[in-house]
Amino acid sequence: MTNPFQLLGISDDVVNAVKDLGFETPTPIQEQSIPVLLEGTNDFVGLAQTGTGKTAAFGLPLLELIDFKINKPQALILCPTRELCLQITNDLKNFSKNIANAHVVAVYGGANIMQQLREIRQGVQIVVATPGRMLDIIGRKAIDFSSVKYVVLDEADEMLNMGFQDDINDILSTTPDDKKTWLFSATMPAEVRRIAKNYMDNPVELTMGTKNTGNVNIEHEYYIVRARDKYAALKRIVDFNPEIFAVVFCKTKLDTQDVAEHLIKDGYNADALHGDLSQQQRDKVMQRFRERNMQLLIATDVAARGIDVSGVTHVINYSLPDEIESYTHRSGRTGRAGKTGISICIINSKEVGKIRQLERIIGKQFTKAELPTGFDVCEKQLFSLVHKVHNVEVNVEQIDQYIPRIMDEFKDLSKEDVIKRFASLEFNRFLDYYSKAPDLNAAVGDDRGERGERGERAGRGRGSEGYTRLFINLGSVDEFTRGDMLSFICNNGKIGGKSVGKIDLKGVFSFFEVEDAVADTVFEGFKAVEFNGRQVRIEKSGDSGRGEGAGGGERRGGGERRSGGGGFGGERRSGGGGGYRGGGDRKSSGGGSGRREGGNSGGGFRDFSGRSRDDKGGNTGGPRREGGNREGGSGERRKKW
Repeated sequence: MTNPFQLLGISDDVVNAVKDLGFETPTPIQEQSIPVLLEGTNDFVGLAQTGTGKTAAFGLPLLELIDFKINKPQALILCPTRELCLQITNDLKNFSKNIANAHVVAVYGGANIMQQLREIRQGVQIVVATPGRMLDIIGRKAIDFSSVKYVVLDEADEMLNMGFQDDINDILSTTPDDKKTWLFSATMPAEVRRIAKNYMDNPVELTMGTKNTGNVNIEHEYYIVRARDKYAALKRIVDFNPEIFAVVFCKTKLDTQDVAEHLIKDGYNADALHGDLSQQQRDKVMQRFRERNMQLLIATDVAARGIDVSGVTHVINYSLPDEIESYTHRSGRTGRAGKTGISICIINSKEVGKIRQLERIIGKQFTKAELPTGFDVCEKQLFSLVHKVHNVEVNVEQIDQYIPRIMDEFKDLSKEDVIKRFASLEFNRFLDYYSKAPDLNAAVGDDRGERGERGERAGRGRGSEGYTRLFINLGSVDEFTRGDMLSFICNNGKIGGKSVGKIDLKGVFSFFEVEDAVADTVFEGFKAVEFNGRQVRIEKSGDSGRGEGAGGGERRGGGERRSGGGGFGGERRSGGGGGYRGGGDRKSSGGGSGRREGGNSGGGFRDFSGRSRDDKGGNTGGPRREGGNREGGSGERRKKW
C-alpha cells in the first residue's frame, strides 16, 4: 500500500524517516502545501495555526529540492526564537536521517558562536536561524548566501511583532534576487501582508480555516473571579484536574516568577520560563517539562514561542495578553497534532468584553465555567487516586518478598479499613485545605476588591514584616533558577517552602527572606554545606558587606553599582519607573569600542530575541551580538484591545 506522503511526491528515504517518527497521514496544511512547494517555482504564503504541522509542510519539500552533493547553503529558514530554531533543526535532521551528506545547522543567540561557525565552515545546505545571530554571522563575513534558492519565514507575524523587520531586510539583501520565498504564519495582520508584497512575486496563498481563527480541537473556557482570588482560582483549577500538564501564561517576567515560586512553595511541580534566564537555564527548564518531570510551566508569551511539547492538556491564561492575536499563539500550545486541548482564561468582571472580542476574532464560542467547590475538588482527587491504584502495574517479583510483613501489619484491619486508610493518605490533605474553601466565582459587575494588574500578583504586596533577609554566595552564574534556589534553601535549611519569602536572584550571589522563627534553623542547616567544591555562606544581608540602598539595590565593591526599581539586566543597571534597560557589562577602552554585551532588558511586550547593541566609540565598533531575550520596548504594531 502506497504511503500518503509518497502520493504527495515525497521520496522513499524521507517517507521512511517520517514513518519512523510515527507520522502516517499528512495534516491538512501538509496535504495542500507540499505539492505546490515541490514545484519550486512559486513564492508561497501559508496561513495555519500552530501545532498543525507547518515544519513538515515546508521541510519535506526543501529536502526534495536541495542538492545535497553541494556543501553550500541552499535554504535559509528564519524564525523568531531559540526554542523554535532548535525545534525546526531537530525536525529537519530527523526527516533527513536517510539522506547522505545532509547537513542542517542551527544559528541562534545564547549559544557558542564559534561552534556554529565551525559547523558552517564544514559545509551546510540548510541554515535555521534567529535574525539577530544571523546578522552577527553575516557581519563576520562567515557565510555565503549566493547559492540560496529558498528562504522560509516561519512565524512571520511574531518576528514582526518582535521588531525584526529591519533585520529581515538586511538578511534577505544578502540572498539572490531569484530565490523563492515561503512565508508561514498563524495570523495575517497588515504587517505580514506587507512582507508578502515586498518580498514576493504573485505568491500562491493557502489558508487553512479562516484567517486568525483558533484550532478547532481546542475548547475555550473562562472563569470570572476577583483579582485578589486569581492565584487561589489557579490552584483550584489545577487541583480539579489531577492529570493536568499545562502552560500558564503571565504578562510579565516578574509575574511568572511570583506565580511559580508560590506554586512550588505550595507543593506543585512548577517552574518559570522567561527572558531573564540564560540559555542553559532555559534548556534545563524545558528538558524537565518535555520529560514530564514538571507539571506546570509558567511562561511569558515571548519565552513560550516555539515550544512544541506533545500532550499539553491545558493552556491557562493567568493574565490576558496585550495583543488579541497573541491569544491564538498561546492557545496553540495545546490541541497539537490532532489532539484535543483546553484553553482557560482567569479574568475579572471588567475583562468580559475582551472575551467577546476574542470570540469574534477566533470565531469560537467561549464557555463561562464555574470554579469547582472544595467538595468537588476533594471528590475528583479521591477518585483519581482510586483510579491510579486500580491501574497500577504490580511488580510481582519484587513485591512478593514483602507481602508477608505487609499482611502482618494489616492483620488487625478489615479490607474496608485498609482501603479507607490508604485513600485517606492523599484525600486528607485536600480535605483539610478545602474544608472551609470559599466560593471564588464572581458575578459580572462584581468589582469588589478589584485592583487591576497590581493586585493580581500572587501573594505580593504584603511587605517583609516578620521575615529575616539573608545573603547567600550563590546565584544565576551557578545555574540556579528561583525554583532551584527555593529547593536548595529548603533542603539544606531544613525548612518548608512556606517559610521562605522573596528570593532576589543575582549573578554571583542572591538574597532571600525566611520567617524570623526559622532563621536560626537555616543558619544551622548551612553550617557545612558545599556547592561544587566551595563553602556556601549564609549571612544576614546587613552583615554581608553589600549595603542595600534605596529602591532595593545593592552597592558592591570595585565601583560596580546596581540600583533597583527597574529590572534585572547585566552588570550595570539603573532603576526607575517604567521598563528597564539592561545589558551586561558596559565596557570601553580609549578610542576603541564601547560595547554592551547582550543582557536582558524589558518593560513592555516587545521582544528582540537576544539582540544586543554596540555603542561604537572610535572606529572599532565590531559586530552586533546576541546574549539574551529582550522583552519590552515600544513601537507595537499589533492590534491592541
